[in-house]
Amino acid sequence: MEIMLGRSKAEINLITDALGEKSYRAAQIHKSLHAGLEFSEMTDLSKTLREKLAENYIAQPVKIIKTLKSADGTEKFLFLLGDGNVIEGVLMRYKYGNTLCVSTQVGCRMHCAFCASGIDGLIRNLEAGEILGEVVSVNRYLSGGVGDKRKVTNVVLMGSGEPLDNYDNTVKFIRLLSEEGGLNISARNVSLSTSGLVPAMYALGKENLPVTLTVSLHSPFDAERQKIMPVAKKYSIAEILAACSDYFAHTGRRYIFEYVLIRGENDTERHAAALVSLLKGRPCHVNLIRLNEVKENNLKSGTEKQAYAFSAFLEKGGISATVRRKMGEDIEGACGQLRRRFLEEGNNQGVKFERADI
Repeated sequence: MEIMLGRSKAEINLITDALGEKSYRAAQIHKSLHAGLEFSEMTDLSKTLREKLAENYIAQPVKIIKTLKSADGTEKFLFLLGDGNVIEGVLMRYKYGNTLCVSTQVGCRMHCAFCASGIDGLIRNLEAGEILGEVVSVNRYLSGGVGDKRKVTNVVLMGSGEPLDNYDNTVKFIRLLSEEGGLNISARNVSLSTSGLVPAMYALGKENLPVTLTVSLHSPFDAERQKIMPVAKKYSIAEILAACSDYFAHTGRRYIFEYVLIRGENDTERHAAALVSLLKGRPCHVNLIRLNEVKENNLKSGTEKQAYAFSAFLEKGGISATVRRKMGEDIEGACGQLRRRFLEEGNNQGVKFERADI
């Protein structure tokens, strides 16, 4: 069945028109879907209409089946999809609001060396309604409503998967997320992280969506970047920088570079000096991230002192940089870790997932 949460208000209106319902029903359904309600809970609709909708559509395609809460307030969610696949998300609490990191794919085909998401490869893309379902389910979990009553205020597309490898669904999700009458989270409150899929970066700049573009860089040298990010064999750093410049020309939005510090691999003064030469004068910021170690690889994280020394070198060279606060370390905060552990435990216990009744 189709996921109604993945429909815009205009698309829902076509459905209610076809059912002979009054036009205001579409707005009611749209609001209820974004509030996280199942059709059976939409008591402002007639029982007949609720039954018709439930026969043909899925209201909420994502179900929270496990939560882990860190001592620092970070909360990790394991989501069950309708086909039995599982994905994960992370809620980070800040003074300015609640930021939810969502997944855009089940697994990932990028195979970055430091990330657990791509170890098993790409299983499938998420539909726009499934990505939105992650936000809606957590917002309801937090007792949030729609519009200014929402509890999730910011969204980052930095969970499992490469958002621009699932381009159409990702763009539709952002448009659905910001629709009036629903959650209405502005695209300006959305950050999209890419490993550097250059053609899609150019396309995104033309979408008139002022999201914050974040690029996983992780090395200023093409040859070294290729060792930890296979996608770098296809798109060079020079090509990525050109695409970033084009994005800025279209949106006027400063772009961000993510830089995971891997001990002895990309965290030396030589790397910092090369980053300064590469990025100086650009409308960008560098987020330095201490590696969340993954048992499946041998990469190690440096110390906090080393991270701040790297940041200070960049700042002295005229590059805006910060060391991201390490969050959720005690609940396996890195992408893909909770999902892998859950599946491993499930397989060990003979668990078999069937299509969920959600």
